[in-house]
Amino acid sequence: MIDAAQTRTNILIAACETIAEIGFEKVRMRNVAEKAGVSTALLHYHFSNREKLFQEALRYTFETVGREEYEAPAPAENPYAWRLARIIDSSLPIDEETRRDGLLWQELWLRAARDKESREFTHWLYAELRDWIRGVIADGVAAGSFGPCDPAKVADLVLILTDGYSVHLTFGDPAVDLRAAETTIWRLVSAELGLTIPFPRRHPDESS
Repeated sequence: MIDAAQTRTNILIAACETIAEIGFEKVRMRNVAEKAGVSTALLHYHFSNREKLFQEALRYTFETVGREEYEAPAPAENPYAWRLARIIDSSLPIDEETRRDGLLWQELWLRAARDKESREFTHWLYAELRDWIRGVIADGVAAGSFGPCDPAKVADLVLILTDGYSVHLTFGDPAVDLRAAETTIWRLVSAELGLTIPFPRRHPDESS
């Protein structure tokens, strides 16, 4: 028997997939209920309306996308650089999960430009994301792995670069390549951190 927490998670996954597939404006609560395999009444029990469902779906992706890779034991050599690289990975459409996540964020950007409640939620979500990145950078500086810098400003740089490249990669801009995007982002961020190592790949057999 599926408990309430698992049902909620299943609904959020279904919402993420449905919004990514057809866009928020076309999504109806019944679409998500059907995909999640629950009744519309049960969906409304967990999420009162479409806006709340969308916000919780974004919160869910923020908390889960890339978590398995990020929380895996970091290599002994350059562990803080490795963790920062995993944040960059989770912010680019490198696989099906992160591509879906990127589409949800792009839906949020459009709503934030027009809707006050969505804008306030976006500000909160980015504050959480910025603080996460800032914390990793600050820890790296404290450990002597990164050079002296302003962790908050470098976090902003990471966000701006990954957001920009994510848009172009998502719609398949022929002028933008994933590996080139990673390399460019890493070069610019490394300059702020005093790093000279190449982008730490998730797996040793990945090409540079």
